[in-house]
Amino acid sequence: MGEQPLYDLAPLLELMALGAVIALAPLLWVWHRNRGAGPARRLQALGLLTLFLTFDLVLFGAFTRLTDSGLGCPDWPGCYGNTSPLGAHAEITAAQTAMPTGPVTFSKAWIEMIHRYLATTVGVLIIALVLLAWREHRKAPLHGPRHPWWATATLVWVLIQGAFGALTVTMKLFPAIVTLHLLGGLLLLVLLCVQAVGHQQAVLRQPPAPIPGTLRAALWACLALLFAQVALGGWVSTNYAVLACSTFPDCNGQWWPAMDFAQAFEIWRPLGLLSDGSHISFAALTAIHYVHRLAAYGVIAAVVAVALAMRRQPALAGQGRWLLGLIGLQFLTGLSNVVLDWPLVAAVLHTGGAAALVTVMTWALAATRTHSAPALQDDTQAPHGARRVVA
Repeated sequence: MGEQPLYDLAPLLELMALGAVIALAPLLWVWHRNRGAGPARRLQALGLLTLFLTFDLVLFGAFTRLTDSGLGCPDWPGCYGNTSPLGAHAEITAAQTAMPTGPVTFSKAWIEMIHRYLATTVGVLIIALVLLAWREHRKAPLHGPRHPWWATATLVWVLIQGAFGALTVTMKLFPAIVTLHLLGGLLLLVLLCVQAVGHQQAVLRQPPAPIPGTLRAALWACLALLFAQVALGGWVSTNYAVLACSTFPDCNGQWWPAMDFAQAFEIWRPLGLLSDGSHISFAALTAIHYVHRLAAYGVIAAVVAVALAMRRQPALAGQGRWLLGLIGLQFLTGLSNVVLDWPLVAAVLHTGGAAALVTVMTWALAATRTHSAPALQDDTQAPHGARRVVA
């Protein structure tokens, strides 16, 4: 049997058709639920549904990575050139017989392909979102995040995400590629969340709520910190460095263990190896883990401070409570990964919590605007006897 090519486009059309069939069920549900509603309501419903399923996709992507199923089908976009593992029974049997706990088994192949089915379904829903947005825009112009160019940019980004997904397989879980794929999934959530909030505001006829500029700046800074921390967390996961520190709050019984930062943050290299072909050291894995943990303390403090400030703003009180709950979940799941030897549920929830934090922070930013100071009165508007205010 010859070696399976990394790219085999034979099942591509069948996979696209399968994704369209799967997406048909949620699309029909949206249309049925909103058959008497206006276009704004239909866009809102489709946007929220796509956001929800994209969040599920990020979670299932984490599950795929954490169960070592990323190479369950060693080619792309199908499985040994087939639409499902059923058509690759002989190849998977041979691989599993040769290595029963290896990267290719029936369970891992199904996990990998279900992830691809879900990704294709999300892609079809985003195409539907683009078509609906442009159709409504021709009838009555849409503005802000409701403009069709937002949906179009989202479609472009999901195609880029697909390319990263392909590279994840064909480059054999290259840590930098897998980490970028995770960050790309979060950016997809951001794009969809901004649009969902815009559609909701249109349905409710509710403009963005004014908040102090300092709080808006703090929200942006906190969102940037979250992305940086997710990048560090992705680097831990994709390098399998979660168990490099087995104690808490110290690391392997030391407050400053032996660490090799040069190896740890050599970005462009294969999994488990350095660019010169030598194996990465345990000190490098320790550095990867400990940097993420130390950075987490600062991120937790920043999120808690911003969330408490948000709770003092009526328009953001709900999002503030969500952030406090989610940052608590992140601390507990991160701690569980260390002291309970990386349980699968905690590891998946840790990724889900990070995605939820980014989504809620985006929600807060999209739902607000900087509070504008009232315009100063001139002499003709000032009441009699009032002093003129000079800028």
